[in-house]
Amino acid sequence: MSARWKPNVTVAAYIEHEGKLLWVRELTSRDGIRINNAAGHLEADEDPLQAVCREVLEETGRPFRPEAILGFYLSDTRFTDGEPVRFLRIAFVGTVGAVEREQLDEPIIETLLLSAAEIRARPHELRSPLMLRGLDDYEAGRRFPLDLIRVQPEPGRP
Repeated sequence: MSARWKPNVTVAAYIEHEGKLLWVRELTSRDGIRINNAAGHLEADEDPLQAVCREVLEETGRPFRPEAILGFYLSDTRFTDGEPVRFLRIAFVGTVGAVEREQLDEPIIETLLLSAAEIRARPHELRSPLMLRGLDDYEAGRRFPLDLIRVQPEPGRP
């Protein structure tokens, strides 16, 4: 009998700011310095909207105002031990406010404002191929309402 699969759920933000998109440069343990969306893992005590707002604040220092869901993306990555790890990425589109905190999460080196063309010109620097898939959907105007994600209330809560 195989072990039950437990998904790695991540959230990512396509952030419209000053006519470009806001990205982060981060130091990864596996690939060195890479460009990524403000993104991270869904924690046990939060819903995807809470997670993306937390991740954007931690990685850019700015509060995130989600406006739409861009899409759900499934990806397999194989690590050095040969075991497949599957990620379900929920991508959001939104804007950010003014900087609220100067200290960014430790792996973040800096934030970048880059156009879609500038990102596409740097494929060797991207953390994940899902970034370009999401960028395709972003430029195509795909947007889904935030209430597409339904959160079941905890027992005893309205």
